[in-house]
Amino acid sequence: MNFKNIHIGTFIKQKVLESEMKISRICNFFKCTEEEIEVMYEAQSLDTEILLRWSKLLKYDFFRIYTQHLIVHASLSACMGNKKSPEGPLLQPSFRKNIYTQEIIEFILELIETGEKDKYQIIKEYRIPKTTLHKWISRNKK
Repeated sequence: MNFKNIHIGTFIKQKVLESEMKISRICNFFKCTEEEIEVMYEAQSLDTEILLRWSKLLKYDFFRIYTQHLIVHASLSACMGNKKSPEGPLLQPSFRKNIYTQEIIEFILELIETGEKDKYQIIKEYRIPKTTLHKWISRNKK
């Protein structure tokens, strides 16, 4: 899965095909036509309310795709919420832990295996705790 260039419509269409859900059910759920559903499949991004409805209908967290993108590609110091604004504490919630999915773990381990990055670079750049990285490596030895 490519977390760098997200085309959410493609992910949704793939999940619909996997679930073998009928288009009539989807149209009834969204109260729209097949053509409008096709437009959603072609969309690179969707309104969060629509994405939430797709997540409920297909019982799949499409927001997690964006979370994984942030973990892999965004500046972690910015998304961790560790900086305080001059006006006081941040209004947005700050999360204690990142969500490491199997795809993220595989991505990190592949960086190490290919020699693209070493363990120290991974720990520093992605702010993954040293013990966590070592657990991933020991669990995923071939």
